[in-house]
Amino acid sequence: MTNAFAPIEVAGRSLANRIVMAPMTRSRAYGPGATATDLMAAYYGQRATAGLVVSEGIQPSPVGQGYPDTPGLHSPEQVHAWRKVTDAVHAEGGVIFAQLMHTGRIGHPSLLPAGMHPVAPSAVAARGQVFTHEGPMDFVTPRELDADGIARTVADFADAARNAITAGFDGVEIHGANGYLIHQFLSPGANRRADGWGVDVAGRVRFGLEVAEAVAEAIGGHRTGFRISPANPYNDIAEQDAADVEDTYTTLVTGLGELNLAYLHMIESADRELTGRLRKTWPGTFVLNPHTHPRSTGPDALALVEDGTADMIAFGALFLANPDLPARLAARGPYNTPDPTTFYGGDHRGYTDYPSL
Repeated sequence: MTNAFAPIEVAGRSLANRIVMAPMTRSRAYGPGATATDLMAAYYGQRATAGLVVSEGIQPSPVGQGYPDTPGLHSPEQVHAWRKVTDAVHAEGGVIFAQLMHTGRIGHPSLLPAGMHPVAPSAVAARGQVFTHEGPMDFVTPRELDADGIARTVADFADAARNAITAGFDGVEIHGANGYLIHQFLSPGANRRADGWGVDVAGRVRFGLEVAEAVAEAIGGHRTGFRISPANPYNDIAEQDAADVEDTYTTLVTGLGELNLAYLHMIESADRELTGRLRKTWPGTFVLNPHTHPRSTGPDALALVEDGTADMIAFGALFLANPDLPARLAARGPYNTPDPTTFYGGDHRGYTDYPSL
């Protein structure tokens, strides 16, 4: 029986364990031009004992930014700055993937360079607000991407993936979840297109598959992961038809499986049966961020590796507050308590000052 402390091979690397540091937005890219900082290098270096570290969401292009002080991978300065982060993780023996996150309609023009406007599969605004430097702002109606815009966006993902490898990352994770651009294409509520990127399931999964294929061609499928969150309503995503959800994600996962990717990373809804069906559909390494509402993923999730539900388990808030989480899990605690008031923005407090055992 395999347990979470057994090694596993991903991206041609033997990982020390099956514990994943989940990608978490922290909004501390205070360097000029949305660049990584020495403080970010310290933060990730502290957590390098994870089998796999997945970075916070990184915008692949300027228009892909949806929150204040999030980092990019689309300029030479950003590539150079990320090197200090990847060097810090590698110095501790860790493996780190860059999560590429285009937020699509989730954002605001005030967060973008002058003249830019959020884009999406359709001109449908999300309900809700986003935090900006000027305070909370209503989501705006996005600009619908035309065919040329879609092609440019796919190319942006591929270019950012190449930049990630140049910056020293061991691979990339494509963010197709949580209501951001790829998820918007998947959802019939956000995607109301009447062309080949909409209409039906085959159309709605097309963009995500094109991005994955372009990234895999750019850096190798073995260095490319993909994240999904079926039926996750976050950021005003409507995926309420269970049959359509299963059809959509089975089609997507089947297509992704043909690309020989490094892993599939699933954020689970309450439907464990769907998790099992998609796990069986996926031919490779399966990473799970299990459904644990109302709390975050806890130590008991390790049993999901032992029973075969997943190959690896992703921890979010618990890893945020416990830089040496694998050691604490092995010792069965104790655990530091996360401080939500320091999750987004700020300085070292609630970021690099959580104590180790």
